[in-house]
Amino acid sequence: MIVILKHEARQEQIDRLREFFAKMGLGIHMSEGENATIMGLIGDTSRVDADLIATLDAVDAVRRIQEPYKQANRKFHPDDSVIDCGAGVKLGGGAFQLIAGPCSVESEEQIVAVAKAVKAAGASLLRGGAFKPRTSPYAFQGLHEEGLRLLKVARQETGMPIVTEIMDAAHLPLFEDVDVIQVGARNMQNFELLKELGHIRKPILLKRGLANTISELLMSAEYIMAGGNEDIILCERGIRTFETATRNTLDLAAVPVLHEKTHLPVVIDPSHATGVNRLVRPMALAAAACGADGLMIEVHNDPKHALCDGAQSLTPEEFAEVAKQVLAVRAVITA
Repeated sequence: MIVILKHEARQEQIDRLREFFAKMGLGIHMSEGENATIMGLIGDTSRVDADLIATLDAVDAVRRIQEPYKQANRKFHPDDSVIDCGAGVKLGGGAFQLIAGPCSVESEEQIVAVAKAVKAAGASLLRGGAFKPRTSPYAFQGLHEEGLRLLKVARQETGMPIVTEIMDAAHLPLFEDVDVIQVGARNMQNFELLKELGHIRKPILLKRGLANTISELLMSAEYIMAGGNEDIILCERGIRTFETATRNTLDLAAVPVLHEKTHLPVVIDPSHATGVNRLVRPMALAAAACGADGLMIEVHNDPKHALCDGAQSLTPEEFAEVAKQVLAVRAVITA
């Protein structure tokens, strides 16, 4: 349930309402937008007399929300959320960002070279895997703590905030100095991990699972937000369908659908979605055209010899061309 307050509502009236709802055992989420102040009620609202509340002088309207996700719901928070990713880099609410870097951190030389190249091409955040979930137990699974250290070296060299994936809540102490923590597709419904991420104050990039619905993605975001962490970036990275021509099927319709349903920003990962280097550019352009708040693209300085996902990685030169075209598309749709 949401209670929309009148512009002229006095603070003492709002405080009395808060006290009233708190005594009913309800959680209260306040959202002050440009056009309205909204009081979101969290919990069992079946005992709340909506008609009675609507008659109060401070109240403009009362609405019940049917969707199971509350805090991620745009009805709770009409204005777009803007996520501060560190170093002055903000994402959402019209702030578009390019996130780029290798699938896996392999060496200091590699990650620093790629970081400098993607920054020069227009990227503002550096991605790179230190812990890598792989289908095969025999595949390269990252450098772990050493990979995190090398990411920080690249951040020091370039000033770019770093984005890297966590696989286990037990690893959280290692991520204290990471700017944006990524939750991969395989962990989208690792609810115990999501609960732990709700207790920290750090942006979370949450990827949609391989076979999960948009509603399930939003419910996973709700798990994090219920713990108090509202800095969530949603990522569409393709879903598994019967099609085999691409690694996954990129659901671009998810972008406008999510923008209708939630205030959280949405980025697209065309690299994992297609799994094919030559398809990254057209899908990146399409993502920019349909209103994505950012792109996450894999870039490697030697894709043929990459230890992970070289087939879908762009070279720095290819990324520079894609970035130029993406920003041109953005200029057209925001003009």
